[in-house]
Amino acid sequence: MTPALRLEGVSKSFGGLQAVRDVSFELHQGEILGLIGPNGAGKTTLINLIAGAYRPTGGRIVLGARDVTGRPPYVLARLGVARTFQIVRVFKEMTVWDNVVGGALFAGRSGGAHRARERAAATLEFVGLGALAHRRAGDIGLAEQKRVQLARALAMQPAVLLLDEAMAGLTHGEIHAALELVRAVHRRGVTLIVIEHLMKVIMELSHRVIVMHHGRVLAQGRPADVVADPQVVAAYFGERYSHRAVRTRPGAGPGDAPGEGRRVTP
Repeated sequence: MTPALRLEGVSKSFGGLQAVRDVSFELHQGEILGLIGPNGAGKTTLINLIAGAYRPTGGRIVLGARDVTGRPPYVLARLGVARTFQIVRVFKEMTVWDNVVGGALFAGRSGGAHRARERAAATLEFVGLGALAHRRAGDIGLAEQKRVQLARALAMQPAVLLLDEAMAGLTHGEIHAALELVRAVHRRGVTLIVIEHLMKVIMELSHRVIVMHHGRVLAQGRPADVVADPQVVAAYFGERYSHRAVRTRPGAGPGDAPGEGRRVTP
């Protein structure tokens, strides 16, 4: 089956700073792919490249069978890529309803203004914001604004949805509700890339995890394997903790090699 998305040696430099370095991976149809790494690892830059906000300085991005390298955001949106933002971006002076209608119209996949309004209404009900549709987006709480972002992205009818720290700043109860909502989105057939610092979210949602460090792919594989990898532990907490992870791993012995049996890309 053709991957939903494929990156081939993708890089991005800002002057002398190389934020993303030779990143390659495939996103499978129907997958939830977790993307983790320390602050500054290049995760959001990578999402910006996939969504068309940045143009790569090297490599290729392929959506389905179509090379979309360097295409602008409106083209990617019309081809089925939508995203949310780490720092909430809603049009605060507009109503919740208008924010979501705008997303449907921007993607150009709704079939005109009337269908865009219908889709907005259905999407707001789906994310639990129907009762707030005519409230000003700037007057509602953080958890609700994050749902507005999600509803706006879903109104674009994405095949691939990029969630950038959609649960940061939420309470325990709000995180639980958000997890259930993301699962409901996935059940609708949407393929997802999820950036999160909350490991509970990554462990519960992801089929596979990619770890970035200094702009590169450090490790990838099943969530439980990746988070136990000493190289990943070192990237987050330092070398001292990675040595401790090797010593305390069940079945580890003096000659046990860090990362043995796991897919690790240095």
